[in-house]
Amino acid sequence: MYDKTIAEQSRALASGEISSVELTQTYLDRIRQFDGDINSFITVTESLALEQAAAADQRRATGDAHAMTGIPVAHKDLFCTQGVKTSCGSKMLDNFIAPYESTVTGKFRDAGAVMLGKTNMDEFAMGSSNENSHYGPVKNPWDKSAIPGGSSGGSAAAVAAQLAAGATGTDTGGSIRQPASHCGITGLKPTYGRVSRWGMVAYASSLDQAGPMTRSAEDAAIMLNTMAGFDNRDSTCLDHEVPDYTATLNNSLEGLTIGLPKEYFAAGLDSEVEQQVRNAIAEYEKLGANVKEVSLPNARLCIPAYYVIAPAEASSNLSRFDGVRFGHRCEDPKDLMDLYIRSRSEGFGEEVKRRIIVGTYALSAGYYDAYYRKAQQIRRLIRDDFLNAFKECDVIMGPNAPTSAFDIGSMSNDPVAMYLSDIYTLSVNLAGLPGLSVPAGMANQRPVGLQIIGQHFDEARLLNIGHRFQQTTDWHQKSPALV
Repeated sequence: MYDKTIAEQSRALASGEISSVELTQTYLDRIRQFDGDINSFITVTESLALEQAAAADQRRATGDAHAMTGIPVAHKDLFCTQGVKTSCGSKMLDNFIAPYESTVTGKFRDAGAVMLGKTNMDEFAMGSSNENSHYGPVKNPWDKSAIPGGSSGGSAAAVAAQLAAGATGTDTGGSIRQPASHCGITGLKPTYGRVSRWGMVAYASSLDQAGPMTRSAEDAAIMLNTMAGFDNRDSTCLDHEVPDYTATLNNSLEGLTIGLPKEYFAAGLDSEVEQQVRNAIAEYEKLGANVKEVSLPNARLCIPAYYVIAPAEASSNLSRFDGVRFGHRCEDPKDLMDLYIRSRSEGFGEEVKRRIIVGTYALSAGYYDAYYRKAQQIRRLIRDDFLNAFKECDVIMGPNAPTSAFDIGSMSNDPVAMYLSDIYTLSVNLAGLPGLSVPAGMANQRPVGLQIIGQHFDEARLLNIGHRFQQTTDWHQKSPALV
């Protein structure tokens, strides 16, 4: 049953073919058997999972069931989970037990979903490869010498390896879509403000967005039905009607206009990746869609704009980790300044320190206007490019990353090369748009995903487009052989 989708498992639970306790135990056994090699989990909550599974079975017996009731899922380890460690992949929070539940994980709990545990991630979500974790790198289940993508690499690897039916992730600059692409699963980054950020440890507050990571677009729709909605505890959450994302999955694509940005198919894109993306687009033409070239002239500026805005916000958000209130505290500080310096130096990893320094510099007196304000102006230009493109097309398609998953360690000493791996995803976050990655083939013997970008609050259409593609292809049904 672990090789079934959430939709199939939900039907099996409803019919009594299997119980949630049996299904949960199957996943726990697989985690115990395979995750030692993959390292996708930081914390496995076995006793809690079985307790929640038993409660889900009782709930179904009384007729009070949701589509997610009894489904075993995993949560990225930056969602606060009451009574369970929330580490953000960092030594700084290695001892932090969250005293409250995030809105996202609380919604899954209230729907009767089972939490298998918390997944590994780049420290404080800063990274594109999942090599920046205090708990060691996550390995790609398709090829354990390769990265799974980041920062939601633990969630992507867990779903790809069938260690969880689905998982939550967060996307600040591509951290759902890029690992979904590299691990051959489906990943949705919703419109900014579509899903509450309350209880989600912040990296860059104007960019972070939670979303589902699943095997299929149908499963992503089921999970988004649980996750989406207004939350008055989150000032960035938008009060916008939430549709049933499963209701329009089978809508026709006849007459759909797909825009292909010429900037996404230029120098730097691996030829095998480009071929798989173009093959996927050809499938859409068979489904009745039309294709036209569009332009995003400021797309090249997304890297410099993002790596000013995100580090600046990170510098502000991470200032609270000072060794005083919670988190890592150094041994025997000489005075308050020594406490601050050594606690932060010991608690944060190299990439986090790098981004804090860059962000602090960009916000400092004399540089704010030259860097941060200018980056925000570029951000508006990038958003306007998308709005102009959408006057000519319904959705935009292209690659998620310039290459398939690269080898572990191959870019660890070159931060700029690592940053460039997000060149096709960052602009979507800067514009606050939704983006979907669906499995679209193999390049260099590793998975490749097709990125589909929509207009604000167009998640239902993206999921419909992804689902129709998955009805005519089987890339989402393939899974790695674990040994």
